Amino acid sequence: MSLLPFCKWLATTPWSIALHESLYAYLIVLTVHVVTVSLFVGTAVMLDLRLLGVTMPRMPVSQVMAGLVPWSAAGFLVMVVSGSLLFYANPVARYQNLFFRTKMVALALAGVNLWVFYNTVYRTVPEWDLDPVPPRGARRAAGLSLVLLAAAIMSGRLIAYNGYWFDCASQPQPAIINLLEGCTTDAR
Repeated sequence: MSLLPFCKWLATTPWSIALHESLYAYLIVLTVHVVTVSLFVGTAVMLDLRLLGVTMPRMPVSQVMAGLVPWSAAGFLVMVVSGSLLFYANPVARYQNLFFRTKMVALALAGVNLWVFYNTVYRTVPEWDLDPVPPRGARRAAGLSLVLLAAAIMSGRLIAYNGYWFDCASQPQPAIINLLEGCTTDAR
């Protein structure tokens, strides 16, 4: 099932057109998105580095989590809202963008990694809270988190340059690219 027809309809709505064509609104939303990505990723990296045993070895993990998770959650919330608005401003171009899709997959996998961590390893935090180097499961989750966040950031940065390498309007392209981009024969 393709979401392309929905994205095409969404692109024709007055608010999507207004946001896309706005001289300032789009740039303000983009700036808010970048700032909140920085907040979210910055706090997540600090947490991951503590879980790897690289920073703050004398500080209990639970204390680091209690101090940073609210900031990370706030950054994530605003990041999702602003990112949704950026998608809404140009839904077809985002939907048919390999780097956007890669970013979404990386973020989804990071969310799954976080869920698994909280529901397995973190449940035993009282046992290892004061350890300078947390157990292997915590370190594995932190390392995977760092890799996935780096992939999301790199992909997010490359979204604007997708058309230089791949473009549904520039056919022919290899079939695998058309599949990964969500290109259809009527997308020209």
